[in-house]
Amino acid sequence: MAYQSGGIMNAERLSSELSLDDVLDVLANRYRRRLLLTLIDQNDQDDDTQGPGDVTIEDEELNLPKIQMVHTHLPKLEDMGLIEWNRDSNEVKKGPKFEDIRPLLESMRDHDNLPDGWF
Repeated sequence: MAYQSGGIMNAERLSSELSLDDVLDVLANRYRRRLLLTLIDQNDQDDDTQGPGDVTIEDEELNLPKIQMVHTHLPKLEDMGLIEWNRDSNEVKKGPKFEDIRPLLESMRDHDNLPDGWF
């Protein structure tokens, strides 16, 4: 296992490609979808007070009890390499595998005919 910015990641998973099953599993939860969709528009070059390309888990849009986000969703996304999560500051930014799912996220976000409530 490899250590990264306040958390432990599964090095074997990071070294392999994401499978369709992995991606669909991640996107099966609306809170994970919302977090990943929020990260699409984050600019990795910004120098704001939260750091480049990050969002905080207290983001109103997520509207999820913090304990569920901290113990379930963020670790899952981090283990897959989709996010980097700083537990000390509660900041989240794109992980090394985020670009692998960007096209699918953008397609979902930009598709006008998806039912309300999917995000």
